[in-house]
Amino acid sequence: QLQVVESGGGLVQPGGSLRLSCAASGGTLDLYAVAWFRQAPGKEREGLSCISSDGDSRNFADSVEGRFTISRDNAGNTVSLQLNSLKPEDTGVYYCAVDGRLPGTCPGEGTSEYDYWGQGTQVTVSS
Repeated sequence: QLQVVESGGGLVQPGGSLRLSCAASGGTLDLYAVAWFRQAPGKEREGLSCISSDGDSRNFADSVEGRFTISRDNAGNTVSLQLNSLKPEDTGVYYCAVDGRLPGTCPGEGTSEYDYWGQGTQVTVSS
């Protein structure tokens, strides 16, 4: 069964950058759409960005437009999220999620659209 694990979180100052990675095991990511979600303290999990199997990306959240970039490395079986110009309100647990359906186009931003989830990686933006 496909499993995904996130990494790359940490503590960063406002204005800083991080690169999150989602690595798969038990299967390959190249056929599927993969998304990143964030759950801030006391808030619901929100969709940030998704990348399709053929590399088309879309952002779900206006707040990350121009600052976060999703990409995929099919050879490495990973999907990354580059976080730039980080703000304190970006603090939260970041999750990778895979839509296990074909043909691998990005579904909506609802959590029920995705079948496989990682445990999350904590991002804290603070001075």
